[in-house]
Amino acid sequence: MADQKQYPDTDPRHHALKIKAMLNDTLQHMRMDVARVDDPKAKALFETSAEVLNGLVAAYEHFEQRSEPGWQ
Repeated sequence: MADQKQYPDTDPRHHALKIKAMLNDTLQHMRMDVARVDDPKAKALFETSAEVLNGLVAAYEHFEQRSEPGWQ
């Protein structure tokens, strides 16, 4: 994983890394909350939300690495 300090503040990857870290933190929090609550609907909501965020994290990684044609 790259460190946002490796990119200057004017490089969008600097900000993408910061956002990706926040998304990962939220994703992990949601997954921990799945184990903490008893309500099946809340569990489904948190797990579904975590999966959506996981897809966003992947998009940010592709942007950073320029690994998809759309980001090149």
